[in-house]
Amino acid sequence: MNNIKQSSMAGLFPAIIDIPENIRLKAPLFQRNILINGELREWKGPSHTVTSPIHIQKNDGTTEPLLIGSYPLATTTEAEEALEAAVKAFDRGRGKWPSMSMQERIEHLEDFTAKMLVRKEEIVKLIVWEIGKTIPDAEKEFDRTVDYINETIKAAGRLNNLNLRVVISNHFIGHNRKVPYGVVLCMGPFNYPLNETFTTLIPALIMGNTILFKPPKHGTLLFAPLLEAFVQAFPKGVVNTVYGRGRDTAPTLMESGKVDVLALIGSSKVADSLKKMHPKSNRLKAVLGLDAKNAAIVMPDADIDLAVKECVAGALSFNGQRCTALKILYVHQDIVDEFNAKLVEEVNKLKVGMPWDKGVTITPLAEPDKPDFLANMVAEAIEKGARVINRKPEIESGYASLVQPTVLFPVNSKMSIFHQEQFGPIIPVVPFMNINMPVDSITESPYGQQVSIFSENFRTVSKMVDLLNMQVGRVNVNSQCQRSPDSFAFGGRKDSAEGTLSIEEALLAFSTDSVVATKDNPSNQKIFEDILMENQSSRLNTNCVMTNKN
Repeated sequence: MNNIKQSSMAGLFPAIIDIPENIRLKAPLFQRNILINGELREWKGPSHTVTSPIHIQKNDGTTEPLLIGSYPLATTTEAEEALEAAVKAFDRGRGKWPSMSMQERIEHLEDFTAKMLVRKEEIVKLIVWEIGKTIPDAEKEFDRTVDYINETIKAAGRLNNLNLRVVISNHFIGHNRKVPYGVVLCMGPFNYPLNETFTTLIPALIMGNTILFKPPKHGTLLFAPLLEAFVQAFPKGVVNTVYGRGRDTAPTLMESGKVDVLALIGSSKVADSLKKMHPKSNRLKAVLGLDAKNAAIVMPDADIDLAVKECVAGALSFNGQRCTALKILYVHQDIVDEFNAKLVEEVNKLKVGMPWDKGVTITPLAEPDKPDFLANMVAEAIEKGARVINRKPEIESGYASLVQPTVLFPVNSKMSIFHQEQFGPIIPVVPFMNINMPVDSITESPYGQQVSIFSENFRTVSKMVDLLNMQVGRVNVNSQCQRSPDSFAFGGRKDSAEGTLSIEEALLAFSTDSVVATKDNPSNQKIFEDILMENQSSRLNTNCVMTNKN
């Protein structure tokens, strides 16, 4: 699929002169800094060249990826230095950052957010060019991330204020507070590189942990504009970057035993391997968002128009490159023909093009190997009996990083697309007669993030909710799978997640309970009263959080 011959899809890529001024990069961004221990260190070693999934038309009629910059290809030495900086900044919980009051940490987060907002235009452009996300979606990701930070600040203030009381119970005086774990290794995904990374980094920070931050392989440069903000907003060693190949740097960090929390949004295979590297697995806290094969089950009494609309959006938003995407559709045999006809009609309306094209849905894929992976998956399904029902065989399926959306039918369990997460614009449709078929498939699947049920019958919905709620983290009724709103629990079962990442629960995930207690007698009462009145302890106090975000 990654050939260089001219084609109609190749013609969708622009010449340099055709790129709109508002999204054009003025020059490649050659990042030469690494953030370690509060300093932006100049990097003089090798760099990783970053090219865009957006190709550029050449004079000879072929295309080539646009060079957009480079970032440091650091080594285990720098990873170890970043780790030691984070360990020193935490200082067994006695460091400046973990010892701060929640009020003080919130003020640092607010300062960082203000500095981040100034760089919005630059970051949005880099999201577009690095991962091929449309301009509206890139802007939405930035804005949603800022909203997430502000909502996390509110929630952290509420959590702090809920734990102000000194409790007397069963002849004991006690005070409970949430305290940080220590050093957190944050690793985010390429598809929502800013938002998903910050859904672990921000709550970990605000609860007092120190951070090792490894950007995703695709979507690294967009963090360069934020490095100076991290330096200015936080004490030395609180946030440290880890660049370089994951296979080189991650083992060094995990095998040290000094990482207290692994916060990863990625694959279960990577998570399993990293956890096994830690010498104290019982001490390692893991907060993981992993693989998913979210299914839709369309019952014969479903509103077909609604189901089609939700399934198209759920399966193909951002090319289907979302962990919450609908990746397999089970449709009842009685309505499958009508459903498929309407599904094909809607899919064929989708516009394939560049991220700045008005109304575009399908854009270039960020992963260079993904087009061939998807082509092989489609070919294998066809070999085993499926058909591509939304376009004729002679219509090209893709060119370079662009892949046409593909509807496969009928799909069965002999095909890899039935079991494997495609993470791309392929919609497999599986016909069924007995509800046990999709329910059993979801039950036996190694994944358990979400499911969507489409039915207008409350008895049907009730039954299916009861059958599936123990298999997945969220059951969506007559709507696509999704993360929103962030106030809802976002987790999963089996190989799809470990821990929960709603705003409130993320704060709990990156903190643990600390209890100070004594026997209830006049002498101990006086000690507690004096500590609280004189505000002598950073831990044992009843200081209320007051911010403009509360």
